[in-house]
Amino acid sequence: MPSAALMVIIAAAIMVNVVVMGAIVIPPLVGRRSPLASVGEPETDARELERIDQAALIGGLVGRPGEDRATYDRIVRIVSWAFLLSTAVVVGTSGLWPATTPAIFLLLGVAGGIVLLVHDLLPPAALGAAKYVLEGTVALTFATLLVLLTGGHESPFFFTFPLIVGAAALVVRPTATFVLAIAAAAGYIVATSLGSGPATPVQLATVAIDLTALFLLAYVGSVIGREQRRSRDAALRLSAVDPLTGLFNRSFFFAALEREMARSARSGRGFCLLMLDLDELKAINDRAGHHAGDAALRAVADTIKGGIRRIDVAARYGGDEFVALLPETDPTGGWVLAEKIRIGVAGRLIDDLVEPPTVSVGVVSFPRDGASADALMISADRAMYASKRAGRNRVAGPESITTTAIEEAVEPSTTARPADAAAGVPVMAEDGRATRPEAVEPPV
Repeated sequence: MPSAALMVIIAAAIMVNVVVMGAIVIPPLVGRRSPLASVGEPETDARELERIDQAALIGGLVGRPGEDRATYDRIVRIVSWAFLLSTAVVVGTSGLWPATTPAIFLLLGVAGGIVLLVHDLLPPAALGAAKYVLEGTVALTFATLLVLLTGGHESPFFFTFPLIVGAAALVVRPTATFVLAIAAAAGYIVATSLGSGPATPVQLATVAIDLTALFLLAYVGSVIGREQRRSRDAALRLSAVDPLTGLFNRSFFFAALEREMARSARSGRGFCLLMLDLDELKAINDRAGHHAGDAALRAVADTIKGGIRRIDVAARYGGDEFVALLPETDPTGGWVLAEKIRIGVAGRLIDDLVEPPTVSVGVVSFPRDGASADALMISADRAMYASKRAGRNRVAGPESITTTAIEEAVEPSTTARPADAAAGVPVMAEDGRATRPEAVEPPV
């Protein structure tokens, strides 16, 4: 085996891994976000919240990714240390590679140090999804150098490549698995070419069979992993979404509420909460049948979904009650949206119903109307029933605040004027949706 070529390969591998590790590990150590990390635990601001998808909320709140990450870390640690220790025992006791034994032990020591750093010394969420990139790069480099140092074509350690690719296929997406398999194949070819000189026909056939098995394993693992993720996502959705309306259910809503209260406490920015009740649902069911009542519930849900943003969380709270969590929204913005939803529901025509359905809405804000989840929900319930006592089909706050100014501001025919925005009056956008002004109190 040419020593010069070996040194070049080792030096290149070290340089690649140093660059990758530097980009991933150093930023979290100095309090910054890794450029390769797409998932982590940093505090999000309003711009980041705008990019949150409801599916991500399901996985984040119901799926408890912290527990999944802990399980993943434990498995990787066990497999890594078991492999490193068994390899050290085999190399030290067999004496099959006397010329490269010191280099092999050095390689095992460096790999053990990286495992210790990534899984024990760094905070669990410091690297986020970049942990997969780091571990994949280090693992493939380690496998390539190990096969190169133990005889190339004659090395018994080829199985490290399918072990890496197969394990990753159960975690990452099929595209990433395919890229990893290509990288593993390239590393195996380089290691066998430089580790044992020109290949014989038998050795070439062995390499071809090994690579075929590698890609087949990657395919099988990616299919199984994809189906597992699909089944898990379906189970999470069933546990988080109300089947009739398509909105989130009560359990998911409270998890989202607790999360938003914690985020609001860190950022110092409040949020609003709407509680809506479909008026006279029992009368609708009695007069037109339960199918008409279900249609009315779906109409309310569709109106809510059409009015909220991606970062808002709408849920079916009870039989005829709905709630909407509005992050980064001041009281005026909450009242504007509540009126838009009320007007939208009142304008929906439903088969078998002579008159459109209506809703009574209560609006509260955190922390002004409640510093805890229970207190805020009690205030929202009180506000909603205040609107029902006042005659239904209206919006009210905990103290039955009048909504005359808000109603005038959100009429579909209203035209925005610069003076209105300067005065804090909700402004109508060109598409008919009201904006949510910041730091403006509701009319009193």
